[in-house]
Amino acid sequence: MNCSTLLSLVLMLVQLWPCSLGTQNCSTQNAEQSFTAVRRVKRGWVWEPLFATEEQTSKVPVYVGQLKSDLDKQDENLKYILIGEGAGSIFIIDENNGKIYVTQKLDREKKPFYTLRAQVVNRSTQLPVEPESEFIIKVRDVNDHEPQFLDEPYVATVPEMSPEGTSVTQVTATDGDDPSYGNSARLLYSLIQGQPYFSVEPKTGVIRMASQMDRETKDQYLVIIQAKDMVGERVGKGGAFSAPATVTINLSDINDNPPKFQQRLYYMSVSEEAPVGTTVGKVFAEDSDIGENAAMNYFIEGDSSDVFDIITNNETQEGIVLLKKRVDYESRRRYSIQAKVENRYIDDRFLKEGPFEDKTIVKINVEDADEPPVFTLENYIMEISEAAVTGSLVGAVTARDPDDDDCPVRYSIVHGMHLKRLFSINEYNGTIITTKPLDREIASWHNITVTATETRNPEKISEANVYIQVLDVNDHAPEFPKYYETFVCENAVSGQLIQSISAVDQDDSAEGHHFYFSLAQEAKNNSHFTVKDNQDNTAGIFTAKSGFRRQEQFYFYLPILILDNGTPPLTSTNTLTITVCDCDTEVNTFYCRYGAFMYAMGLSTEALVAVLACILILLVFFLAILAIRQQRKKSPFSEKMEEFRENIVRYDDEGGGEEDTEAFDISALRTRTIMRTHKPRKTVTTEIHSLYRQSLQVGPDNEIFRQFISEKLEEANTDPSAPPYDSLQTYIFEGTGSLAGSLSSLGSNMSDVDQCYDYLTDWGPHFEQLAGMYTSPRSVED
Repeated sequence: MNCSTLLSLVLMLVQLWPCSLGTQNCSTQNAEQSFTAVRRVKRGWVWEPLFATEEQTSKVPVYVGQLKSDLDKQDENLKYILIGEGAGSIFIIDENNGKIYVTQKLDREKKPFYTLRAQVVNRSTQLPVEPESEFIIKVRDVNDHEPQFLDEPYVATVPEMSPEGTSVTQVTATDGDDPSYGNSARLLYSLIQGQPYFSVEPKTGVIRMASQMDRETKDQYLVIIQAKDMVGERVGKGGAFSAPATVTINLSDINDNPPKFQQRLYYMSVSEEAPVGTTVGKVFAEDSDIGENAAMNYFIEGDSSDVFDIITNNETQEGIVLLKKRVDYESRRRYSIQAKVENRYIDDRFLKEGPFEDKTIVKINVEDADEPPVFTLENYIMEISEAAVTGSLVGAVTARDPDDDDCPVRYSIVHGMHLKRLFSINEYNGTIITTKPLDREIASWHNITVTATETRNPEKISEANVYIQVLDVNDHAPEFPKYYETFVCENAVSGQLIQSISAVDQDDSAEGHHFYFSLAQEAKNNSHFTVKDNQDNTAGIFTAKSGFRRQEQFYFYLPILILDNGTPPLTSTNTLTITVCDCDTEVNTFYCRYGAFMYAMGLSTEALVAVLACILILLVFFLAILAIRQQRKKSPFSEKMEEFRENIVRYDDEGGGEEDTEAFDISALRTRTIMRTHKPRKTVTTEIHSLYRQSLQVGPDNEIFRQFISEKLEEANTDPSAPPYDSLQTYIFEGTGSLAGSLSSLGSNMSDVDQCYDYLTDWGPHFEQLAGMYTSPRSVED
């Protein structure tokens, strides 16, 4: 049964469906619909699935399949037509029998199928007898692609000593063939290079460790993996392909090797003069590991760790032996220390193979050196009484040469400016004596530096500090700590406390100071004041009577005796000044100070007010004078301005030139030398030209020129009316000898009639006089 018949049956069932529900006239409708359905039955296509194999190359078309309609009676009345992808170019059809052929090579990887449409038409009428039908031609795959490793080259890292079966990495290859058809795209992996250290899983491409490997033996391996399609069939048989891939496998380091010293015994030496921190030598331990797995720490074991130390150089991994304490050749000449090294980071998995440490012996010899003298003590403390006389013994220092020959030493004191050479030392035995008296109250301690020098080698010098304490003696009497300002009111009553006093002593008392206060012998009979000792280094001053009068006695001077508890005890008499104040019983300090000041000045309050008033009046008068003088003060240029204004001449008409002498005194502008002889007036132009020619004939060395200058200088020096400043002097002589020549406009023409000024006569009456000065006589006559 073809597709058209099946479709007709489905339509008949749809039409007959209402009859099952009891609809009337079902029989009639069924008969009519059955007849109609039979008439609509169409013939169907008859074909099998179509496939075309790729990569086929043939000079003739290759048969693919055949399309056939059930209406085809083999009478060649029907015609097959092919439409769609590649129709007529890639695929052709025999229009008589419907056979389809492929004419070109196909590539499934580029296009896996083609969609086409077929139609049958009547040759006579060219009308379709079958409806157009769509079908597909699938391209059948062949093994025409090699496997490919897209991520090549591969690089992997795995820790050394990893157990067997540890996954290293995975390689993956792809094949362009169809994985759903045949075995063309089914790949298997195999190991070409890398046995017996690695293995590969055939189906997944996972590379695994096949044995434990040591990085220190070999740290890199080159593994070659092959991927083969066709389920691993031999290449060439059945068309199988293969492809190789290179995998570089690096072994990463783990701490599986302990450090080892290069030597079992090291020899070093150090001078006894070497300071603390000096590098004595280096030790080195090798570790086959790298990076932090090779990091190590060095230690010193034994009693020598207090003399020597060892540190680790993190860059070179060396152990540096340092001097921790000064050594002495005469005390000990050889040391033997045990150095230990161990890894800084230890892998617990390998502890069972042994400790990750090593030990070695270091022997250090002490070298002898010429050492400076050594004092028996680094610091000396001595005592001396401040009462000791000059030349008294303070103490002694001792130094010796530590070398075997025990060279003699010489002592000296490094004097400072502040010491002022208070002490001296015996250069042979080191005894220190005083050279000046000492005073504990000035300086209770003296710090001096004593040097010891070898006589054989003066460059070998050592120093020691000597601290000298000056012991105190009771040589200072107690005294008041300050000046006491004591006042007593005129209305004070008897037994009133007016002042509390105390005392100080510059001496030092081991038991503490204790002072005793009393009135001096000469004041025992004083009936005005009394002193009461409080037995606590203070005392009180009390009045012995009631009432005091300033007019009778303004000041009282009370001598007070102060005794200390030193050995021997010393006393001092201190005078307390008591001022009588104009008050009732309570003292007003400010008012009393004012009264004492006025009394000392010998002035009363009224007199002081009068003096202040006079001072104020004088001050006001002085300020008034300054203000008046300020108002009358003139500008410093006023007098000069007046002088300048005296020389200003105003004209309301045209000036008359040089002959106009009526406007102002022209004699002030002329010098006596020029006016000493009267000359008749000449034509101005002729006179100027003649003077210019005369100046050219007179050189700087001419006697006339020197005489002229001397006369003008004498005139200026002796003229009493001349100002003290430089003034303008007029000279008729023009200098000569300049390389640039004359710059005067007067010398532009050398003759009397060099230039014509006749045009001045045309300027009008205002320029008549000027025209007369510059025009020639002939022009004037014209």
